[in-house]
Amino acid sequence: MLDLILLGSGGGMPMPNRHLSSLLLSYQGRKILIDCGEGTQVAMRKMNTGFKSIDIICITHFHGDHIFGLPGLLSTIGNSDRTEPIIIIGPHGLKAVLKGILITTYLPYDIYIIENSETSLGFILDSKLLKLNEFQGNGKNDMIIDTIELEHSSPCVGYSFYFSRAPKFLIEKASLNNVPQDIWKRLQKGENVFYNGELYEPNMVLGEERRGIKLSYITDSRPVDAIPEFIKGSDLFVCEGTYGSDEDLDKAMKNFHMTFSEASKLASKGEVKELLLTHFSTSIENPEEYKEDAKKIFENTIIGYDGLEKTIRYQ
Repeated sequence: MLDLILLGSGGGMPMPNRHLSSLLLSYQGRKILIDCGEGTQVAMRKMNTGFKSIDIICITHFHGDHIFGLPGLLSTIGNSDRTEPIIIIGPHGLKAVLKGILITTYLPYDIYIIENSETSLGFILDSKLLKLNEFQGNGKNDMIIDTIELEHSSPCVGYSFYFSRAPKFLIEKASLNNVPQDIWKRLQKGENVFYNGELYEPNMVLGEERRGIKLSYITDSRPVDAIPEFIKGSDLFVCEGTYGSDEDLDKAMKNFHMTFSEASKLASKGEVKELLLTHFSTSIENPEEYKEDAKKIFENTIIGYDGLEKTIRYQ
């Protein structure tokens, strides 16, 4: 299963009840942070999430409401006794931005930078850390991250995360194939095993592939044509809804953002299971006021708020 906390649901400037953009994913005890706006550390402390187990940070773009919380967070992670590397993913310009951010900060861990990736990135859960799979395209990945170029006023990318689900172990199949019980666990983990002079493969004890969990994250952007296919079939689609009403469509177009209805249409076209709206303009005091308009287009719509917690389970 996948747990998530919406740490910040605001866009532009922080408000007393609304931190800036940040979403925390938790997978088998490890964490992925998407964006790191001002106040992210405070929100994490409120939710008692801890800092040390963040393995991957994904940045959509370099506007302040998505990245100004990063310098302090990286320092705090260092103060939490973390020594393992952290992977930071982002659009073109990430290396230069991080160089500026880290110029006065010492970190007791390395940072691996992945800038402007045009291919899927596979990750494995190794020794309780999410690590980049060095053999991309080979073997099984526990998680796959894809990116899409968005339409904003600065280089910006959206993300999709696919969390794999292992096939079911079948005792009957293992017995039928005369697989020694001593090696069942290794085969269940996906290993090929030589035992007593014979080769045993995982498919001798495992069932069919099972569907995993897909989460997609789009902000900040206009609704570009490629988004529906990119988010297709997502269990949860997290999307910006900077403006609640279509009366503000001109503002949305001018500032390269979306209205609630535009985000809802993307959710419908992408055949996602659920839509979570976030990144609300400071002009929206109560996003719930516009909820019904969004639900007319896409029924399974949730209005985000700081501290929202959600669990997505394997089906």
